Amino acid sequence: MRLAELSERSGVSTATIKYYLREGLLPPGERVSATQAEYDEEHLRRLRLVRALVQVGRVPVATAREVLAAVADESADQLSRLGTAVAALPPGPHGPGEDEAALLAERRAGELQERLGWRIVRSNPAHVTLVSALSALIRLGYPCEMEHLLPYGEVAARLAGHDIALIEEFDAPTTQLEAAVALTVLYEPVLLSLRRLAQAEEATRRFRPGTGGGTGD
Repeated sequence: MRLAELSERSGVSTATIKYYLREGLLPPGERVSATQAEYDEEHLRRLRLVRALVQVGRVPVATAREVLAAVADESADQLSRLGTAVAALPPGPHGPGEDEAALLAERRAGELQERLGWRIVRSNPAHVTLVSALSALIRLGYPCEMEHLLPYGEVAARLAGHDIALIEEFDAPTTQLEAAVALTVLYEPVLLSLRRLAQAEEATRRFRPGTGGGTGD
């Protein structure tokens, strides 16, 4: 297909496609003349992934390039490629600091993962982000004991099983990696939205006047 058809089928403007080509986010098409190239279904699928990363997930172009390079790296095993690709996605690591709260948060993050039976990989950006979040909770005095954290981890473990099952519905290894990246970007807002909707429902059930909820006098 030519550039115009690729644009029409993907819903991405030709100017944006040309930008992705210049930035190395999209592989070049097969040159058929000095000014024209042919594109195929692989370009269409990759373009949808780029769109999910850059336009929906708000991933910076430089980060998107790293993610796509990990997806394309056939010299690595599938687990390594998946880990590298997903770890590159935002939110990136935020330094938790070096005060007493940060040290306690690091211990608590490790204990939580041990209780869940997970490996502790301190270099994983998600681990760093977890420690940063726990540090903030501890500094502000909000509930952050193991009994508060464990239910979140247990839910996350069930969701992870569902995530991987979705990814396995795709056959080709590279397509699985692309799906892992796209689904991480696209389903995290779904998860956040559902959590907030559920909170609204639960709050209404507990605190609506006449239900006996709340702290009343």
